[in-house]
Amino acid sequence: MSGALSTEEFRALCERVRERTRRGPDDRRGTLGHLTPARVVAATREVLTGRTVSLGTPVDTRPGPDNPEPARHRMTAPEPGRPLSDPLDFARDRFAMNVHGDVDSHLDALCHVMYDGTLYNGVPAGSVTPDGATELTVDVVRDGVVGRGVLLDIPRLRGVPWLEPGEQVTAADLAAAEAAQGVHTGPGDVLLVRVGHRLRRREHGPWNTAEARAGLHPEAVEFLVDRRVAMLGSDGNNDAAPSAVAGVGFPVHVLTVHAMGMHLMDYLQFEELAPVCEQEGRWSFLCAAAPLRLPDATGSPVNPIAVL
Repeated sequence: MSGALSTEEFRALCERVRERTRRGPDDRRGTLGHLTPARVVAATREVLTGRTVSLGTPVDTRPGPDNPEPARHRMTAPEPGRPLSDPLDFARDRFAMNVHGDVDSHLDALCHVMYDGTLYNGVPAGSVTPDGATELTVDVVRDGVVGRGVLLDIPRLRGVPWLEPGEQVTAADLAAAEAAQGVHTGPGDVLLVRVGHRLRRREHGPWNTAEARAGLHPEAVEFLVDRRVAMLGSDGNNDAAPSAVAGVGFPVHVLTVHAMGMHLMDYLQFEELAPVCEQEGRWSFLCAAAPLRLPDATGSPVNPIAVL
């Protein structure tokens, strides 16, 4: 397994990734450029049975070691104890969440990661203000992302139910999982990498994921570059902890969001999808992800759907 990277090695990797994926100076869509209309049409041919499977998790309103700021949900109507005065009334509620937490499924916009004073493609980090972001917001994907999804199951490859916190997924793991599952990741695909985070959390309870979690090794990002992947999602954070790069807590986020311009989906769940893929003997499907239309936001809750 690949080990730690020095600061110099990481910066060289960043520059290599940036150069290999560079687009024009005005580009604001990043790797979604790989997902052409023709590839969307081709992805619809993945639908054989019409079965749909959610890849999102139920929003968690309970505090825990990985959820210090849980989502808040409260009823605003009807008021407790108030009798209904008319034949018609309405139940109403309010919902608030920390979009980029370590429990709830969410999509990271390209303005989410600031590194060396910039966002993706050299956009100044100052474009993110206290009142919201002005560039590279989640509004970039207001029309949703619809394409061919590919699930690579790394615990299945290793013969374990889940990866333990701190374990890292390499490019060799991704290629080996493809071979074991008889699937190939190609241009414009939405790559989904299962590390088993959700299953482990369900079986053993939550833990402090800031200190230890399974995820990709930074060098695995070159697999995404080679295959011209449009978007990446995981049932964890995509980044492992502890980080493989001293002084950079989220190197995969830096490489994907900042250097490549790739939207990420964090903390999805594949415990319903993986058995279906196993039963049907195929690991690719139509995948649709529709974030909320939040014009100034750095991300959004998301509930992607696999259609088999």
